[in-house]
Amino acid sequence: MEVKVVVFALGSERYGVEVEKINTIERMMPMTRVPKTPAFVKGVINLRGVVTPVIDLRERFALAMKEYDENSRIIIVSVEEMEVGLIVDSANDVIEINEEEIEDPPEVVGGIKAKYLRGVAKLQDDQLLIMLNLHEVLNREEIIQLENIEE
Repeated sequence: MEVKVVVFALGSERYGVEVEKINTIERMMPMTRVPKTPAFVKGVINLRGVVTPVIDLRERFALAMKEYDENSRIIIVSVEEMEVGLIVDSANDVIEINEEEIEDPPEVVGGIKAKYLRGVAKLQDDQLLIMLNLHEVLNREEIIQLENIEE
C-alpha cells in the first residue's frame, strides 16, 4: 500500500510524517513564550484564530541547535485531536512510499531514540527516510501540558 509522506529535514537527516497527519506547513512566525513549559516548547502561535503550541524538533530530540532561517518551517500536525506545530529546518517534498518499505527502526538513528520513530524507509537514492511516531514525539503527559497552554 502506498503512503503519502511529507519529507522534512533536521540537519543532514530526512524525516517523514504521513500527509494525513499534517494540516499545514507554515513559514516561521512570531511566537509567544509560555512560562513553565519544557525547553523544547518554543511557545504558541495564533494560527487563523487557533492558539497552537509549537515545539522545536531539534531540541525535542536533543540535536544541536541551529538558528532559524528562511528555510525553517512549522509543520502543523494533529496529535490526539490537538494541533501542534513542529519546527523543522526545511520541508521540501511529498513522496509516496510503499508501506512494506518501512522497516522497524534500529535502537538509535541520527541520535534519536527508537521510541520516537515509526520506522525507517530506504529511498531510491539510498538515503534513509526516518518515519516519526508522532504519538511518542508528544507523549500523553506533554499533550496534557500543551492542552493547558491553550486555556
